[in-house]
Order: sequence, then C-alpha cells, then structure tokens
Amino acid sequence: MSAFDTVVVVDWSAGKRQPEGPRKDAIWTGVARAGRDVAQDYHRGRREVEAWLDDFLAAENAAGRRVLAAFDFPFGYPSGFARRVTGTDDPLALWSWLNDRIIDSETGENNRFDLAEEINRLFPGEGPFWGKPSVDRWPDLPYRKAGIAYDVVPERRQADLAAKASSSCFQLFFNPTVGSQTLTGLPVLHRLRQRHAAAVWPFEDTEAASVVFAEIWPGLIEPAVKAALASSSAEEIRDQVQVRLLARALSALTPSDLRVMMADVPHEAREEAWILGTGHADMLIEKTSGAQLTPPPLSNDCFALPQGVDWTPVDQALRLLRDRLHVVTAVEEVSLEAALGRVLAEAPVAKRSNPPQPNTAVDGYGFAGGRGEGPHILPLIEGRAAAGVPFAGQVPAGYAIRVLTGAALPEGVDTVVLEEDVRSDGAAIAFFGPLKGGANTRKAGEDVTAGEVILPEGRVLTPADLALASAVGLARLKVRKPLRVAVISTGDELVEPGAEAGLGQIYDANRPMLLALMRQFGFETLDLGRIPDDRATLRAALDRAAAEADVVLTSGGASAGDEDHVSALLREAGAMQEWRIALKPGRPLALGMWGGTPVFGLPGNPVAALVCTLIFARPAMGLMAGAGWSEPLGFDLPAAFAKRKKPGRREYLRARVRAGQVEVFKSEGSGRISGLSWAEGLVELPDGALEITPGDPVRFIPYASFTLG
Repeated sequence: MSAFDTVVVVDWSAGKRQPEGPRKDAIWTGVARAGRDVAQDYHRGRREVEAWLDDFLAAENAAGRRVLAAFDFPFGYPSGFARRVTGTDDPLALWSWLNDRIIDSETGENNRFDLAEEINRLFPGEGPFWGKPSVDRWPDLPYRKAGIAYDVVPERRQADLAAKASSSCFQLFFNPTVGSQTLTGLPVLHRLRQRHAAAVWPFEDTEAASVVFAEIWPGLIEPAVKAALASSSAEEIRDQVQVRLLARALSALTPSDLRVMMADVPHEAREEAWILGTGHADMLIEKTSGAQLTPPPLSNDCFALPQGVDWTPVDQALRLLRDRLHVVTAVEEVSLEAALGRVLAEAPVAKRSNPPQPNTAVDGYGFAGGRGEGPHILPLIEGRAAAGVPFAGQVPAGYAIRVLTGAALPEGVDTVVLEEDVRSDGAAIAFFGPLKGGANTRKAGEDVTAGEVILPEGRVLTPADLALASAVGLARLKVRKPLRVAVISTGDELVEPGAEAGLGQIYDANRPMLLALMRQFGFETLDLGRIPDDRATLRAALDRAAAEADVVLTSGGASAGDEDHVSALLREAGAMQEWRIALKPGRPLALGMWGGTPVFGLPGNPVAALVCTLIFARPAMGLMAGAGWSEPLGFDLPAAFAKRKKPGRREYLRARVRAGQVEVFKSEGSGRISGLSWAEGLVELPDGALEITPGDPVRFIPYASFTLG
C-alpha cells in the first residue's frame, strides 16, 4: 500500500479559459487510489480547477484520506533567484510574493509578462525571463534568449538537469515552456496550501501532513504515455493519458518506494525544489500498468463432474456451471457516453437528489397553502419563476406568483394552480377551489435522494439508466470490461463462405452465427477462423485465444473420435470434462480450461451448437461478464402441433408464434439449418415422457430472452 490514500495529478496550463468539452493543452486532473484509476477530469480554467481542488481536498480530509497532490510545473527557481526577488532564500516566501502581484481574471487574462518584466528589472543586464507573443511589447522582457548571460542565477535548476527536462522555468513563450505555468500556478498553490494546511515537498517536513504538494514531470513516463496512446482504440487526449498514468503510478508505490524517492534529493532541492521520481523513472513506468481490479482465475477442475455421474440432466449441468464459475472481467471507470450496454461493477450512488429542489409540475400560479370550496382571488407579485431561472425573493402570504413547468418553487410557495383554471388581469388571479395544499408540485428528492443507490451492481446499462445517472449528477460509472470471446471452427471439411467448395466440403456456418450471437450478447469477439484437423495448429490457436480472450467457443471436435482434436488437447492439458448432457439436440459438450481460460467445446452441428450456446454458454458467460446468472424468460402458449416424447432427455424444438399458438419446424433433424432462421425461439419440453396434442400448453422461449440485460 502507498503512504497516501489518494493521489491527484494536475496537468497545468497558463492559457486562457477554454470552451466546454475536453481539449488538449488545457488543465486536466487525474485521481487514483492503490494503483487504480478513479477519474480524469477536464477543467476550463485556473479558477475552475482551484475551486475543484478546494472541494476535492476538503472531501478527502472529511473522509480521513491522506492526499498527495502533484503538479507538473516547477515549485522553485534556480539558487539565488528567491533571495534576489524577496530578500530571502525561502521558496515559499517567493510563492507569497508572486501571489500578491499576479492578476489572473476569470477568463484567464493575466499579467504574467508584466510581472516577468518587473522581476527582470531586479537583475542586471538582460533576463533572466524571456519569450513573449509580441516583439514590441514588454521592452524589459527579451523576445529571444540570445544575449542573456545567466551569470547571476543559473538558467536551469539541478532538478531540470537530473531529469533532462526540456524547458527552463525562465522561458515564458514558445514550446516547450513551463515558465508561464509556474508564474500562474505558484500563486494558486500558495492559496491552497494556506487553506488546507498542506506541506510542500521537499521544502517542508511532510510526515504528519494530511495533504502534501509535490512537483512532477510527465516526461519521466513518456514511454508509457506513447505506448498507451498507440494502443488506445479511441482518440485519447495526451494530457488525460498523462494524468491517468502518473496518478496510477504514484498511487501504486509502496511506502518504502515513496520514502526512497522523497529522500533521494540533493541539498539544492531545499531551495530549488525537485521533480518527484527523478532517477526512478523505470519504477514509475512499471507502476503505470496499474493494479487492475481483476477477479482470480478459474480453477482447472471447475468443470469436474461429481463421482459416478454419467448422463447429466440439464438442470444439474446448469447448477454446476452457476456454482463453479465467477466473474472474470476487470473493472474500469468510463464516461456516461461510453457506458451503454456495459455491466455495472459497482452500484452507483446519487450525488444529489432528483429533483434537487421542490418544483412545479405545470404552468400556472404558485402560492402558500391549499384553498377550500368557492372562488378565490389572490394579488400577483411582480416577477416569475421559470426552469433554470429561479425567483430570487420571497412570496408573501396571501399573494401568488407566475410559475412555469420545472421551475424551483420560490420561498413562500408550496401549491400551484393550473394555468387553465385561472383568470388573470395581470394584477391578480381568480380561480375556484377546492385545491389541495401541495397540488401540482414535486417534492425535492421524490424520485431519488442524494446518497441513494440508483442502480444495482451487475445491471447492464440502458439509455434510461444513463439518463438517471446524469440526473443525479454522475458523469462516470464503474463498469466491467466487456467479456472477450474467442470463436474457433474446426474441421478439414470446412471452407469459407464464398470460396470454392470441393467434394465433401461444406461452408462454415457456425462461426458467423456464433460471432454474431456474441456481439448480440454485448461481448467483444476474437475471430480465430477455421482450424484444420491438425493438433499443432489448433494448439497454437488455443494458446492465442487463452492469451487474448476471457472465454473460448469452439465448434466441432468435441467428441471422442479420431479427429476430435479439441477434446484430445483438453485431455492432454489435464482439464477436460466431457459432459454427456441429457439433451436433444446437443448431448456432448466439452468443457475445459486452456491456459487458465474456460473453453466451451460445442457440437459441430449448427442446430446443436446454437442450442448448447443459448442454454449453457449464454448464462455462464453472463455470470463471467459480471451480469449475474440469468434464466431465459419463457411463457406458456397453446401448441399448434402434436408430439409424443420419450423420457430421459430434455428437448428443444425450433418454434415460432402465429395467431397466439406455437408452431414448430416441420423437421427435428439437426442438419436443417433453415429451421434456425425460420424460428423465433425454442419450445422447451421437460425431461420426462410427454404427449402433446394441439391446444396443450407448452413453454415457448423467444430468442430475444437470451440476450444480455
């Protein structure tokens, strides 16, 4: 565990206030705990991020968590600078001096170039500050570095040299630069330090501080940042990636790691500051991989049948799967925009109530208290309340005010009369009672109250869920990563659809069906193609599947014949169980583990492959995905067919509903693939003997009831 409960990393900017929406070269914060990402947030300007940090640090303190707050700009200047400016070597006195002089407006307009001119006039000759957007303005601030001697103070700090940082804190313009960030950032740190009693490393003793400020530099983990950007499936903003990885790495450090880093500083750092992690970049990069919240692997014997069991009834097979499998997907936090169809890993809690304040449900007129029978006349006060534009004053007793739908109820209003029931001359309103107190209003929190769990863990998120999360102030949710399913077809007889099929060859129907089915379930797919009846090739495919997927689906080769290589390889690995299930169609279902990844060996027959997938693999994979075990929803309807069934096996017939009755496909042959397309679901017939005549109730399970969610 880290010496800090929470790490927040701030990527600073000296620019003007940015527009809405995530942008590069702006201010970003990244929060992590115990090596796990919590959030990354975009902030439009320095005023906004200072307010955010105030709230954040106060909340962490209230929760009893110790915080390391790391900022990506210099905390100090080269030796001798502070004394020249303030008369003392104390770098924190320089923070205070800058805070007294910097002007930084709400729009981000600031006087940093004027302030740099003022400081330059304290030094002989040119500099030390240089760089500006205009050649002619600020005459005491050089446009270029040429001609600046840096004989009174060095150009770079010892920290910059040791970390090979790319810019000097005296460079205010032209990339790469941190000089302007320092002049605008240190005053903010000065104020936050005072308000939250923060200790600044390495200037102060940090052992007893609940909040510690430290300087960092993203360049220390540049290889990890480049790798993350290269592997990202979305166009991520570099600043967001940097704060995420740095916060993750710092929060994953052990207390001993952190002590070594914080003690490994030269004497000059007491005045100049130091970049945390300098000399330990490899350790930080290693920690950027993070401690992902990943469940333990399944055991190799999780599919073992009880002693003496040969033919396995369907219900027993399902119980065994439900009892022995568990969630295998890791946890991540995503924005609402990316959350649709994802499985909640943690039950979200409302940040605020919905509605947040009492409000009106209709257009009309508001006042205090109900009214009895008969006519009522109330004088109107000037003004109105509208959604998003509340009335600032108080409505006196006996008076009314104009209110519009969704408006927060003004003080002195608890009842609203519908506009259609009122006559008004602009000065007063008239209406007939009775009108119950509280009529046509909504109470604060009558839908959801702050602190209330709004959705259960394991829920597959719908558009309506995202609306609810947004309404209660949530912008991000903790979800499971999508289950990744590898699909393999086996057999020399298979050829790709559209290719030339030779004598004895058939087109691969299973793989397109299974891949589409997995995507319909909400899973990610890995298509490993058609594998011939060659054990070495199949072994290589299983190796890749185990490395890149959470579950493997194979079709064909699952029985005990000479060319049944799936079952043969699973036996070689010592993790093969052939479940002879009392099921029609289907029967043999090879279950095993390959490299710690569960393998469902489905029959090669497309009809049997689909039935086994829907009945067994679907609920098992839903459980592994974090959505829990689900039973398909079926309902009883009258049969439009006749059938006599022997005891011993459960049967599933391809079926559809017409005129309120269930029809079944004309043939029960497992080779009739057209029946899968013809059907809209399955009829489930129980294990025992049965005779069905037209009109008898049968259980129909629509295909749609097998989908995730």
